[in-house]
Amino acid sequence: MADLMSPDLPVTPNFDIARADALDGVPHGFFGSAGGSHQFGYGGPGEAEDVRHLRSAAADAILHGAPLQAPHQVHSPEVVTLGQLWPDAAEGRPVADAVVTARDDIALGIVTADCAPVLFADREASVVGAAHAGWRGAVGDERGSVLDNTVAAMEALGARRTRIIAAVGPTITQASYEVDAVFRENFSNADDRHFTVAPKREGIARWHFDLPGYISAKLLALGLMGVTDIARDTYGDTASYHSYRRAAQNGEPNYGRQISIIAVR
Repeated sequence: MADLMSPDLPVTPNFDIARADALDGVPHGFFGSAGGSHQFGYGGPGEAEDVRHLRSAAADAILHGAPLQAPHQVHSPEVVTLGQLWPDAAEGRPVADAVVTARDDIALGIVTADCAPVLFADREASVVGAAHAGWRGAVGDERGSVLDNTVAAMEALGARRTRIIAAVGPTITQASYEVDAVFRENFSNADDRHFTVAPKREGIARWHFDLPGYISAKLLALGLMGVTDIARDTYGDTASYHSYRRAAQNGEPNYGRQISIIAVR
């Protein structure tokens, strides 16, 4: 347990944390980049040990002394239910895009850089979850979507969807998310309301896709008690958030990640 708790943490950084009013009373936070100085992903810039210390300090800021449990994310619908703890390291973590628990001594984390972090809580059952929902994970496949699989995993721990509150954190918003016809083919006609027409480029049809709106609609369709969107744009708010799309358009060789964390009180 000592290795997981990281007792040698440096002075707590000055974190930039957004919170959802709907999750008031539940330890949680959506961590920003603090002007670009905080990078929480092992795949991003910086030394792995520095990233580990920063992630551990972030978990401690949410629930003092709690080790961080964050999976290795691959844009899948897979969910991990916390059993045995794993060390927070660049290698060796479970491969999944969501994690759930009823334990009150750990902090769940998800890293993002335009995809949506979604934090879930059933206060009465003391069950929480965290999911990484890009468009692939939200649409899902024959295994389901990361959203409905997270809710199902929480219910297996005693939660009820009619008591679950979900909060969508900082993500790329519709005005910043331009897509083409190939992208749109992944969605049904029923999803047309989440697309608005964008100016053509080189004669090619384009749309703006509302990722947080699509995710919120899917969550409400699952019958949750409530869904809230904190409405922070990772692409547009350069001072507060890392963005994969912004980095790619600027020709940057790598990009940072923010982290979102939740715990049981």
